[in-house]
Amino acid sequence: MNESPRFGTAGLSDSFKATGGKTPADIARYTSSFGLTAFEYQCGRGVRISAERAAELGAACAAQGIVLSVHAPYYISMSSLEEDKRLHSVDYLLQSCAAVKAMGGRRVIFHAGSCGKQSREAALEKAMDTLTRAQKAVDEAGYGDCILCPETMGKVGQLGTLDEVLALCAVDKRITPCIDFGHLYARSRGQDLADPEGKGYAALLDRLEEALGDERAKNFHAHFSRIAYTDGGEKMHLTFADTQYGPPHEPLMKLLKQRGLHPTFICESAGTQAEDAATLRKAFEEA
Repeated sequence: MNESPRFGTAGLSDSFKATGGKTPADIARYTSSFGLTAFEYQCGRGVRISAERAAELGAACAAQGIVLSVHAPYYISMSSLEEDKRLHSVDYLLQSCAAVKAMGGRRVIFHAGSCGKQSREAALEKAMDTLTRAQKAVDEAGYGDCILCPETMGKVGQLGTLDEVLALCAVDKRITPCIDFGHLYARSRGQDLADPEGKGYAALLDRLEEALGDERAKNFHAHFSRIAYTDGGEKMHLTFADTQYGPPHEPLMKLLKQRGLHPTFICESAGTQAEDAATLRKAFEEA
């Protein structure tokens, strides 16, 4: 198990195009050139990568020491009032597991969905039931070594507060949270995680330890970017050069080092993922 954080990107930065690269080997070399050791393949609009292409990407990244994860389709809705949509969500997770397995990776990150016209409590209850079915289906399909990672979300109406994600993680001890720090900052309208002293980060990490109490609290999955927000929460992802909004990354990097935590950190900046992920890595090393 990795004993220090991994840093990587969600998809490819705009600067990748300038390299003229197209192949899995090009992607791996480009990622490694920034000193990064993680790459999250984006299946937000559907799992469309073939098993052969996934295997090629996996082999190329393994040669560079890069670990792969998959972001499942955005249209997963585990809390939908419609049974059919919840069942389709299980299928989308199975497809994502097949893809990450072909890549030699393990983690599948997903959005639980919105609350819709029901209480948060009712939505969470449905999502937990759907996730229970999904984990069973994943095991029966032979993907039991894959790790499902529910993500904290940025819009107020979405299911995905920290406590809601931790409740989903209670469904099975393998389920590991994806803590999107930018999302949590945005859904609080800039109140949470904005403290330059890192008190908000410290409280969050304490809560992970309290709720999980195992290796998942040290080896969780994470997304990070600066995010603009409105009264409804998340508006858009920004770059590290956009300093009007947060959250700040330096206090978090210091805490990770102080506490000996080793999450996989995926940067989701808008077009500068690799550059900003390298900044995160450097901040951790210098903390």
